[in-house]
Amino acid sequence: MAKELIKGNIAFAEAALRAGLQSYFGYPITPQTEALEWLSGRMPELGRVFVQAESELGAINMVYGAACTGTRTMTSSSSPGISLMQEGISYIAGSEVPVVIINVMRGGPGLGNIAPAQSDYTQAVHGGGHGDYPRIVLAPANIQELIDITYESFDIAERYRCIVFIILDGSMGQMMEPAELPPFRELKTDIPDWAVVGAKGRKPNLICSLNIGAPEHEIVNMRLYNTWKNIRKNEIRYQEYYMDDAEYVIVAYGTSGRISLSAVREARAKGIKIGLFRPISLSPFPEATLEALSKNAKGMLVVEMSTGQLLDDVLRITKGQCPIQFYGRAGGPVPLPEEILKQIDLMVDEGIPTDIHPRDLWFERLTAELGLTYES
Repeated sequence: MAKELIKGNIAFAEAALRAGLQSYFGYPITPQTEALEWLSGRMPELGRVFVQAESELGAINMVYGAACTGTRTMTSSSSPGISLMQEGISYIAGSEVPVVIINVMRGGPGLGNIAPAQSDYTQAVHGGGHGDYPRIVLAPANIQELIDITYESFDIAERYRCIVFIILDGSMGQMMEPAELPPFRELKTDIPDWAVVGAKGRKPNLICSLNIGAPEHEIVNMRLYNTWKNIRKNEIRYQEYYMDDAEYVIVAYGTSGRISLSAVREARAKGIKIGLFRPISLSPFPEATLEALSKNAKGMLVVEMSTGQLLDDVLRITKGQCPIQFYGRAGGPVPLPEEILKQIDLMVDEGIPTDIHPRDLWFERLTAELGLTYES
């Protein structure tokens, strides 16, 4: 199939349709509203279910109900909307039904702004709704990857009967790139044996996240952890660039990873042996690979559009085996390749101080660069 110029929000919406999406429930919020608008026309056109709910709370509970029937269902939102969905997300996880959720992240906390950010990393990877439950979190870096991940995400969710989050920032949702859309799949007709669709001729199914007895609920949590073990074994994804002879490593995901690759190429042209490690699965994180890279690296630079949420994981995983430097932009500004190249030069020429936390060093440098002052 030929490539076409397509906006990110429309790309994932159309990819979901072609993957066999049968119902979508959502509520408009910038910067992902185009996805909802696109599906509001396409879903009825194809004889599928589209509902603009009265709120994000309504949307996620409609998704929960649809998922219990074993059909392919999805919602999408942006940061504050995803926050409102957290209770329903926990119910979905506790009930072990497959759902795809897409978060087109914006600046926060609070209502923040509609500019791109990556500040929902901790919420997606470590936070979210209450309780112990596995979650798969995938982070594409371009429109084609977004399409491919969305297309596959329903299969993954059904394989483990869990939630698959796809997180991207607002710039990817709004940008347009040439990309190839996949073919349409046949809609699902087989009904899973656990689904709630009527009980003629068999014992009724019950889907519920309420388990009053502690011993019974512990069994549920142990089953969820076993699912997580299988996810960790099978679903780790990452991309390496220029790592064959790299002495320094940039760690970045999504748009930050894409921009960092440009900086890596510029640094390579200057003779600096640096590579890029871009995790695609943020949960499960490719920990073993990153730890192995840290053993031989002279230094690592973590780049993200937040104040160091990915950084915390990198510090934990690398266990002090190499010095770590950090560069982040938060609340909407997108780092430029020349900004990252400057950080590479600092790392190579001046070394990485070990007597100050990477986040504190970043704060001092960026505060001075922006001309900001704060009361002590």
